[in-house]
Amino acid sequence: MYPIIYDFTGWPLLDGLQISSYGLMLVIAFLTCNYLARRDLVKKNKNPNIADDITFRAAIGGIIGSKIYYLIENPGSMNDLLNASSIIETISIFGSGLVFLGGLIGGMISVTLYLRKNNIPWLEAADWVAPYLALGHGIGRIGCFLVGDCEGTKCSLPWAVTFPENSMIGGIPLHPTQLYEFGVYTLIFGYLIYIRNKNKYDGLLMFEYLFLVGLSRFLIEFVRVNPRYEHFFNLSGAQVISVIMMIIGTYFMYINRLKLRETVS
Repeated sequence: MYPIIYDFTGWPLLDGLQISSYGLMLVIAFLTCNYLARRDLVKKNKNPNIADDITFRAAIGGIIGSKIYYLIENPGSMNDLLNASSIIETISIFGSGLVFLGGLIGGMISVTLYLRKNNIPWLEAADWVAPYLALGHGIGRIGCFLVGDCEGTKCSLPWAVTFPENSMIGGIPLHPTQLYEFGVYTLIFGYLIYIRNKNKYDGLLMFEYLFLVGLSRFLIEFVRVNPRYEHFFNLSGAQVISVIMMIIGTYFMYINRLKLRETVS
């Protein structure tokens, strides 16, 4: 585990601030995806600044949405946020405990408002960013692994990982669910890049993304430690959202395929 990259303890004005490996991986994810999206828009003869605007709004909306989702599942964390003794402590607390699916929802809302304001077709823009949502998600999971977050259940398989004894999850062989997700989302990214030149209608990449990421997360959740809800068939909140993602993706792919068949006939 390498949870802290740099500690500013003793620095004027920055005392108490830390650069976490998770935060660093988030920055790398956003910068990498923004660079690739800009390059794609240049190839499409679009204004590359659109990628900057989308990335910025996705970051702000995503962080807020992911924190709200985390607080819903962990209401006790609100007390820590309200009782913070300084701005630095508030930032540190707010920057921890971020949930991707909440971030996906918050980011989509924020970006949608930007697209509507600038009259950019939503489905067209969704296809621009869909591969990079998968890539960014995968990179972010490396950060989770480095800080020992998003941990899996007990595992007796050869690739089980054991975190240090002095950590909250140390000493027990666990499923490396963070690495499972990194691998799967990287594969999804590659697949979406492969099929995008064969795109038959606007929105296909986003619908594929919703189905594939939803399915992946639904399955991986069975070996992840997360709260379960008895009134939702003992599924986790992430699994419920994943099912909704799969239903939306499947429905719109089915509808558009029917339209394509009618056009051909």
